[in-house]
Amino acid sequence: MSGVQTLTVAAGDGDQRLDRWFRRRFAHVPQGRIEKMCRKGEIRVDGARVKASTRLDEGQEVRIPPLPDPSDTAPKPRQPEVGDADARMIREAVIYRDDHLIALNKPPGLPSQGGSKQTRHVDGLAEALKFGFDEKPRLVHRLDKDTSGVLLLARTRSVAKALTDAFRHRDTRKIYWAVVAGVPSPRMGTVKWGLVKAQGHGRQGEGEKMLCVQPADVRTVEGAKRAETDYAVIEALAQRAAWLALVPVTGRTHQLRAHMAELGHPIVGDGKYGGSGQENLGDGWGAMLGGEISKKLHLHARSIEIAHPVTGKPLRIEAALPDHMARTWDSLGFRAADAPDDPFEDDEWTP
Repeated sequence: MSGVQTLTVAAGDGDQRLDRWFRRRFAHVPQGRIEKMCRKGEIRVDGARVKASTRLDEGQEVRIPPLPDPSDTAPKPRQPEVGDADARMIREAVIYRDDHLIALNKPPGLPSQGGSKQTRHVDGLAEALKFGFDEKPRLVHRLDKDTSGVLLLARTRSVAKALTDAFRHRDTRKIYWAVVAGVPSPRMGTVKWGLVKAQGHGRQGEGEKMLCVQPADVRTVEGAKRAETDYAVIEALAQRAAWLALVPVTGRTHQLRAHMAELGHPIVGDGKYGGSGQENLGDGWGAMLGGEISKKLHLHARSIEIAHPVTGKPLRIEAALPDHMARTWDSLGFRAADAPDDPFEDDEWTP
């Protein structure tokens, strides 16, 4: 058993949760023990009581109570290693890499993080993306499981903070491509419905959805949040379907999917928001167009523009369509090469 210690939060270790900082130094101490020591006031920061989730700043002093010796605790289970096939897959998904960040073209069907019944995900497979670094890269934003496209990971803690701040302050520009049932009118516009979570039917919330709320009602509906999506029709197939560019001005859960369904033009292949009860202005019903095209979600994070977190230079990263969407483009006669990089800012392009 060790004695009481006082440790100073070093440069570069700020802006992280106390429990994560603690576990990096005392990996043998379980999470439950850390939380208990916080509740009892045994762990303190600058003399004050804290929670396990308290965020630390550089230079703060952390009181560490007596801890068990590592040899007195059960060995920590080894994290399962990434298999050769998965390591090859996630490395082949890399579309940009430097000493500071990595960008993936995330495959559809692969979750960004683990969760209920999810054991294979980008965060776990990132162990195969160290490329000589001591630690795996960190996720700084998310994509839905069935959404493909550009996903950024930071290779250092300082870059993770810079990128997280950029997303929080909306200093990034993300453009998604989607195929929707029917053709929106007007062909360029902004959806401003708020969103509120509706609980699912299962014991752990399975099936929960985001419901749209009129903008004027957002303040009065408990849990509702403002949401805004810009859309532009790039190309249409008569009134049957349309290829859209979508920009999430805000970043709410399932925002693009819920907004398009509420507009009457659900994203093709969206079983959650575009089921048989969903009307749209095209032929047929819901988000179904028939055949293979209806089998998978047609939503792809096409590009992202940011200021590089270290150099400050503009950086634009673009991800190719996944196989199922590329086949749809061929079937519907769409050509990715014909689309402007940003239809909302291209003065010579009109929808």
